[in-house]
Amino acid sequence: MPVARGFDILRQASAAPLNGRPSPARMRLRAEALALVRTDALVDAAYSYRIVPLDAPAAPMLQLGGELLEAPWLLPTSGRLTALACGVCTLGPALERRVSELFAQRRVSLAMALDELGNELLFVISRRAQDRMQADAARRSLSVAGELRAGDPGLALDAQGAVLRLAWAETVGVRVHQGSLMHPLKSTSMVLGVGENLPTTTWSRCDSCQSGAKCGVRARARAVAAKAAVSTTGALRALADAA
Repeated sequence: MPVARGFDILRQASAAPLNGRPSPARMRLRAEALALVRTDALVDAAYSYRIVPLDAPAAPMLQLGGELLEAPWLLPTSGRLTALACGVCTLGPALERRVSELFAQRRVSLAMALDELGNELLFVISRRAQDRMQADAARRSLSVAGELRAGDPGLALDAQGAVLRLAWAETVGVRVHQGSLMHPLKSTSMVLGVGENLPTTTWSRCDSCQSGAKCGVRARARAVAAKAAVSTTGALRALADAA
């Protein structure tokens, strides 16, 4: 089970442009938020994941690792689903504590800027973990398709506990509390389909989100992660050629 922690993601965030034409005040708040994260060590980036084989052929209810997941969106139209990649990413608890402190001090603008930065950093960690999952699957001559998170239309929120158990989330300090809420709050889980000759998915977990087109955090994080994806693509090709 791969586990990674302590890696630097702030350099990527520093390079990410703000959407549109940000005001000087917004740029100042973002710079202040970045400085807080650096000087006060507010981020302990970490992720863990497992590629877990299915216990039985793919069906509406997927059986794996002693768990049951209902994730019909991951059932492919062709190829064969043989496993799920279950992962969890976290920033650790320090950033969310500082956000709460800033709100208590009525420094609302800075609190919101720091919270937004945290969401962006979490997206970047998630992208890094997914790239690692894809490389891992490629080494096994398997393909990866689809991404769901508990609470998406294709995966019920109450699946959160099972996903975290399958990802061995406790190894990076992530637990699930009442209402399927993760702690630390700045954490996210994911489930990806893994198998043989899986087709490219025509859907995205963001399709049903009404804010998707205006999501500045998503756009900035993707722009930053795209640079890393170039090198990852080369690595995946090399693995495929060697297989």
